[in-house]
Amino acid sequence: MSEAAVMPRGNAVAEVSGMVRTDGRNRRAAETRRKIIEAAKAMIDETSEAPTVVGVAKRADVSVRSVFQHFGDVQSLFVTVVDAVREDLVVPAPTPSTKPLDVRIESVVASLAEVFDRIVPLRVAAGQFVGHPALVERALTLRQGLRAATFEVFAPEFAQLGSEAGEQLADAIGSALSLDAWIVLRRRDGLSVERARAVWTLTLTALLVHELGTGKA
Repeated sequence: MSEAAVMPRGNAVAEVSGMVRTDGRNRRAAETRRKIIEAAKAMIDETSEAPTVVGVAKRADVSVRSVFQHFGDVQSLFVTVVDAVREDLVVPAPTPSTKPLDVRIESVVASLAEVFDRIVPLRVAAGQFVGHPALVERALTLRQGLRAATFEVFAPEFAQLGSEAGEQLADAIGSALSLDAWIVLRRRDGLSVERARAVWTLTLTALLVHELGTGKA
C-alpha cells in the first residue's frame, strides 16, 4: 500500500489537526492546574495560612487569570488542595484486634501522629474558612472514619461494655485523640512528636483501662 493511501485527506486532515491542538491544550491546562495546586500546597505547608490567588499565581509562575479560570475563587482552590493532600496520604491499615492491647495502643497513636502531623498546617489554614460546607463535610468524614477504626481496633474491649458505655468511650477517645487536640500539643504546647505521642499513649491507655475497670455492662 502506498504512503498516499494511508495519509488522511480533506476533512480527515482537519480533524486530526484539531485533535492534536485539543490534546495540546488539555495537556497544558492539566499542567497549569497541577502547578497551581502544588504551589498552594507548598505555601500552606510553609505558612499554615490559606494563600492568596496572587501569591499562588506568582509561586506557580502562572497568571492570576489562570488561577481563576481553573478554580474560580480561593475557597475552591483550598478545597481542591485538601482533597489532593488526602489522596497523597498513606494511612496504615488498622492493627488487628487480636494483637495485645499495648501493641494496638502504640500502633493507633503512631498512625494518628503520622497522619495528623502531615495535615496540621492544612487544618490551621482551614480556620480561615470556618463553616465552608465542603470542608465541614470532609471533617465529618474524617471523624467518622476514625471512630469506625476505633471500634474495629479495640473490638475486644468494646465487647465488654454495654452500648451506652461503648459510645461514651468512643466519644472520649475521639475527643482526646482528635486533630485539634494534636494541634494543641504540637503548636500551643510546643511538644515534639515523640512527647506528643507519649501523652496520647498514656491518655488512650488510661481511658481504656478506666472504662474496662468500671465493669459497665
